[in-house]
Amino acid sequence: MSKKIDSALKDLLKALKKHGEIVGDRHVSLKRSQRATVKLRAAATAYAAAVHAKTGLENPFSDLLDPTLDHETIESLAAERDKIALSLTGPIPQQHSQAL
Repeated sequence: MSKKIDSALKDLLKALKKHGEIVGDRHVSLKRSQRATVKLRAAATAYAAAVHAKTGLENPFSDLLDPTLDHETIESLAAERDKIALSLTGPIPQQHSQAL
């Protein structure tokens, strides 16, 4: 593994563990959870950027769904994404999430 990916992965795991500890407490502090979420997102972004720089692969988190979205919104967003992609590149393979 490259040093940059290894370092980004280490930071991501640390941020994920910290986030889990904070939101898993009996009493969840809004400010602490928001700070942990920002750090986790930044670590995930840095990891994805390191992977892309090294391999050219797309963001491994790009298809994650927001659990606060309702089913109709998710379907609408997926249809819009597919329509845009089709207009740019032609047919694309269908991706299904377990949340759908």
